[in-house]
Amino acid sequence: MAAFGSAYAQPAKTAAVMPVIVLVHGAFADASSWNGVVKILEKDGYPVVAAANPLRGVASDAQYVADIVSGIASPVVLVGHSYGGSVISETADRHANVKALVYVAAFAPDVGETAAGLSGKFPGSTLAPTLAPPVPLSGGGKDLYIQQEKFHDQFAADVSGAEAKLMAATQRPITEAALNEAQTAAAWKKIPSWFIYGGRDKNIPPEASAFMAERAHSRETVVIKGASHVVMVSNPEPVARLIEKAATEALR
Repeated sequence: MAAFGSAYAQPAKTAAVMPVIVLVHGAFADASSWNGVVKILEKDGYPVVAAANPLRGVASDAQYVADIVSGIASPVVLVGHSYGGSVISETADRHANVKALVYVAAFAPDVGETAAGLSGKFPGSTLAPTLAPPVPLSGGGKDLYIQQEKFHDQFAADVSGAEAKLMAATQRPITEAALNEAQTAAAWKKIPSWFIYGGRDKNIPPEASAFMAERAHSRETVVIKGASHVVMVSNPEPVARLIEKAATEALR
């Protein structure tokens, strides 16, 4: 990961004044889910890394992202979507250069909490019935996918049918254990955080997102009316603007 550090430590004007934005996708998605957001951030001069979250477990995934952050010499804004919020909450606790956290339709667990537990804390999640039969892994454990024919309505109702079909076919599975792994760090308790989520999220109930944002003393919480769980795909502009706001305010 040394390449990240050397690239972002260059004396170029934009690299010197702007933090690196590290984007961490969640379950049933991949790094391409950030494409619309990346285009805006890069156009505005921000260096960006969209990490390929392994989706194997909170601790191991957090270590993976931590290794990326360790290779960056500049200040960092960590952004997590869905389960990626659990990962950044665990990762950021270990790095002084992480200056802000942005939760995009994401979990912000407290120590001891799990993603699965938080999604069921309030009514409204319809994810469980849309999951395909778990795939047993040769090394133990199980992988979870959303049934492709149910993906559009459940996960990405506000994107086009054609795009949702591609997303369904290319979705990355998460282990069942990851969604039930207890958090050991809650970085939002000491690092400023911002929240944005959709008003029609069927994975994480909006009431749960509101609860987590309030508990984290969110600097700003944005609710996109009618947006699905993949608010960064359907509404990249407000997501990018909130990330930029977090980057600006955290470095003042």
